[in-house]
Amino acid sequence: MDKVVATAAEAVVDVHDGASLAVGGFGLSGVPEVLIRAVHATGARGLTVVSNNCGALDRGLAVLLTDGRIARVTGSYIGSNKEFARQYLSGELEVELVPQGTLAERLRAGGAGIPAFYTPAGAGTQVADGGLPLRYDREGRAAEASAPKEMREFDRRAYVLEHGIRTDFALVRATRGDRHGNLVFARSARNFNPLAAMAGRVTVAEVEELVEPGGIDPDDVHLPGVFVRRVVPLTPEQAADKPVERRTVAAPPAGEEARN
Repeated sequence: MDKVVATAAEAVVDVHDGASLAVGGFGLSGVPEVLIRAVHATGARGLTVVSNNCGALDRGLAVLLTDGRIARVTGSYIGSNKEFARQYLSGELEVELVPQGTLAERLRAGGAGIPAFYTPAGAGTQVADGGLPLRYDREGRAAEASAPKEMREFDRRAYVLEHGIRTDFALVRATRGDRHGNLVFARSARNFNPLAAMAGRVTVAEVEELVEPGGIDPDDVHLPGVFVRRVVPLTPEQAADKPVERRTVAAPPAGEEARN
């Protein structure tokens, strides 16, 4: 029952070329930075990644992406990651763009053993009708596009059939975890992390605080340990490493500066 692994390197040693990874986090929140860097150190290439986005500011999955380790991404958001956009548009990277809620449910469904489900999200668009570019050629033309998806009508509304996602590995970050793999996620880090963890056949969690079994109230557990295979405790320095992607500071109210 003790799932603690001493180092991140040991926890991901079996990540191999061509492996598929579900990775938690949203932007830079809740991203398993230490595990991602450990995967980079393995030298694994040709990876398939399922994650909301593919890193930002040279952090998170951007470490693997920039080094050409990722072959395919299933995600919702390219955003300001210029290298992600460059690789996609130049034909170096295959990308499946998925509505964000659909991606979350596909991960959850895969972890729950549900092979497919119907959703109204994407009906009447290229998400359902096909034609979304999966890969471009070097001239910037769509070389491969998504296929049409099965449709069905319920209560006079169109629904799209989407498939659950299962991956070889899942990498997640939790604020607290015990030796049995029960996890607690803080605030917005609870977005994709539990769902990614459910989807992985081998789920590895880096935890900011490791507690003994019983140290987490059962009512506070966000993800039960049955989904987690390995737990890596972070050092205080690693746990405190939480960059901000876009820092926004509001202007003071009129007259506030004068009073100060």
